[in-house]
Amino acid sequence: MLKDDINHFLEYLEVERGLSNNTLIGYRFYLQRFLAFATASGINKPNQISQELIHRYRLHLNRLANREHDNLKKNTQNYHLIALRQLLKYFSKHNIESLDSNKVELAKQEPRQVSFLEGYDLTAFLQAPLTIKNSSKLVRLRDRAILELLFSTGLRVSELARLKINDINLKKAEFTVRGKGNKLRLVFLSDDAKAAIKSYLEARQDTEPFLFISHGKINQETNPIYGLTPRSIERLVGKYALAAGITKKVTPHTLRHSFATDLLMGGADIRSVQQLLGHASITTTQVYTHVTDQQLRQVYQNFHGKSRKNLHQS
Repeated sequence: MLKDDINHFLEYLEVERGLSNNTLIGYRFYLQRFLAFATASGINKPNQISQELIHRYRLHLNRLANREHDNLKKNTQNYHLIALRQLLKYFSKHNIESLDSNKVELAKQEPRQVSFLEGYDLTAFLQAPLTIKNSSKLVRLRDRAILELLFSTGLRVSELARLKINDINLKKAEFTVRGKGNKLRLVFLSDDAKAAIKSYLEARQDTEPFLFISHGKINQETNPIYGLTPRSIERLVGKYALAAGITKKVTPHTLRHSFATDLLMGGADIRSVQQLLGHASITTTQVYTHVTDQQLRQVYQNFHGKSRKNLHQS
């Protein structure tokens, strides 16, 4: 039965592929939606999945409304289709008769607009924790370290939230992080990030293992200190963006974009940035073409027509 096969696939992703819990939740959601559609269409076996069914499913997704009563965005539709593709690849690998995964085409997406900080906005944002007067010195040091670390490394918020003190090598100013797909990658600390983390850790007097913890006014006997959650980090990033006078929405991922943009503007090649971000595919990193476009403009202005200018000057 299709339902059982989908459950087996999800177990395979968990055990054999070692995907994170958040990724598994996403796959489960997308495939449950497909299962509901297939069942309503009288399909309950993998070998009954046809190209016609996929065509009708894509129409269904395109007409589906989200909680705000807007149609699903193309990238959200593609998340559903990518999950379905992976399911069909699993069927093929395990000799379960079904549709070829290549028959599932993705929706054409609009080019992504990348939001990032630079210049004065970036400086004001990174300094913002030190300007807040209604929080303790320890919280200000912690939050400054979080912002500097996000910008220095391009970490995903989930990767940052999982960090423990022993993970960080301040002496070498580098450490290894486990990212998506359980893959390890090396990241580096800027001098500012290194100094901010050092100041924060020296001010702490607890023995908790997590790098970033709550310092709220709570009864420590009944509510022990715990590592900050990704949601808590998202909230504090938004708070300091407002404090810095930045009107657009700023998230931890904005800092990840800022990290990549800063590297490319400084002359880094896109393949190296791909490795530092932990992208499996260069296609994902190519979202930063806004930076390379600016560099191309500078190259054009510096070198185009140079021989003609030299001729006129001679």
